[in-house]
Amino acid sequence: MNILTLFYNTVNDKETNMAEPPVLLEKKDKIAQITINRPQNRNSMDGEVMPAFLETVNRVKEDRELRCVIITGTGKSFCAGADFKSSRLENRDLLPHERLLDVYEPFLRISDVKIPTIAAMNGHAIGGGFGLALICDIRVANKDSKYGANFARLGLHSGMAVSYMLPRLVGLPRANELMFTGRLINGETAAQIGIANYAVVEDEVLKKAWELAREIASCAPAAVRMMKRSLYRGMNWDRGALRR
Repeated sequence: MNILTLFYNTVNDKETNMAEPPVLLEKKDKIAQITINRPQNRNSMDGEVMPAFLETVNRVKEDRELRCVIITGTGKSFCAGADFKSSRLENRDLLPHERLLDVYEPFLRISDVKIPTIAAMNGHAIGGGFGLALICDIRVANKDSKYGANFARLGLHSGMAVSYMLPRLVGLPRANELMFTGRLINGETAAQIGIANYAVVEDEVLKKAWELAREIASCAPAAVRMMKRSLYRGMNWDRGALRR
């Protein structure tokens, strides 16, 4: 298997000093797999992961041979959202909501990818990590993991496109309930209410995502790209609203 692993180390961020790369990129059969690789920090969006993730997404966007992208995490978490210990959230030149947007911006770039994206939600996805899954086109959940937007419990306005995407997936009344309570749900419930396409056991999440990716990759790429564009236009897709 031809595997390309990208190493990005942020030397001016003193939060971590780990030998392992924060983001991995693998390519096989015209499919890319992006893996957030900080299990010790629950794959949070921190100052090391952010630039690595952005650079990886840019490389995927430039590769015209790719037909599908899978996003996943290492360990027991898909992504725990913003790391509130990150120095990026201590920037006093920005208002609180602007600091969060600064953290989320690299991950929102997934919405720029013109080929189908699949969130292989191997573990918990909370807050901004939940939003990262929502902006992917297809989601495969771990039936036993927890998912949701806990912003209300933290005293924060929602971010990472959750308030934009969630009503479009589950309807406004159910989105209201989940957002106002900050409630977390398991993968089985996520599939039942339309957040996830599938809910499977942990060991099957990535396998199911690759199965779907290979099925997509077997189709005509130009047609798939046009269909993705048409589908989102049909739901009045407003990319600018993802950042509000």
